[in-house]
Amino acid sequence: MSTVVANTDPDELFANPRLVALYDILNGDREDLTVYADVVAEFGARSVIDLGCGTGTLACHLASEGLSVVGVDPAMASLDIARAKPAADRVQWIHGVAQTLPRIQADMALMTGNVAQVFTADDDWDALLRSVEAAIRPGGWFAFETRVPEARAWEQWVPATTQRVLDVPGEGRVETFVELGEVNLPFVSFRHVYRFLDAPSPIELDSRSTLRFRSRSEITESLINAGWAVHDVRDAPDRPGKEYVFIAQRGN
Repeated sequence: MSTVVANTDPDELFANPRLVALYDILNGDREDLTVYADVVAEFGARSVIDLGCGTGTLACHLASEGLSVVGVDPAMASLDIARAKPAADRVQWIHGVAQTLPRIQADMALMTGNVAQVFTADDDWDALLRSVEAAIRPGGWFAFETRVPEARAWEQWVPATTQRVLDVPGEGRVETFVELGEVNLPFVSFRHVYRFLDAPSPIELDSRSTLRFRSRSEITESLINAGWAVHDVRDAPDRPGKEYVFIAQRGN
């Protein structure tokens, strides 16, 4: 299917082709995505928007099940990986953000991983919620996750708990770890570090990010203000007590 293009500025982790090539290797089989495939089935969605689809694992899986899928991401390097996966030719890929979405009247939109938390400004978050609402049919659904602030996940974002060395085809040994930066709640900054140990001259690359940790009540209020009804707030089954999974419904 076609690819729609928009100018964006994603983190290096998703935009640098050398780092994106490591993403699926570092993140394994993505068991965290199972909850979203289950939610799609639970609500009988047949057309789905995957916002922040990254390297396309979930989008391609849903397309392989016969669903109509639109995958949206601001990083072209990530979409390049996604388009090479099985069933990728059944997905409409959009290089852009939620505001570039056509009004396709999909049954459901999904945001997995940290996507909801990258919208650090209130105006950007509100614009996202309204753009998704415009792309979903009346009575349709929006499911996304965000970390529980009280779980203080950032306290584990240090080299001692995140350091790994992997043998990567074509690269040799790659050391990765996370370094925590400024914590000024609700904002937390950090960087992913990648050391290519077997390069002719060892190379270090990094990707810097800032996430916003919104409370359950803050997210609920923002959804209601944007015209959504909060249907449910669930635990992520693979991360109990650490994630909120919001399921919201668009009005008729």
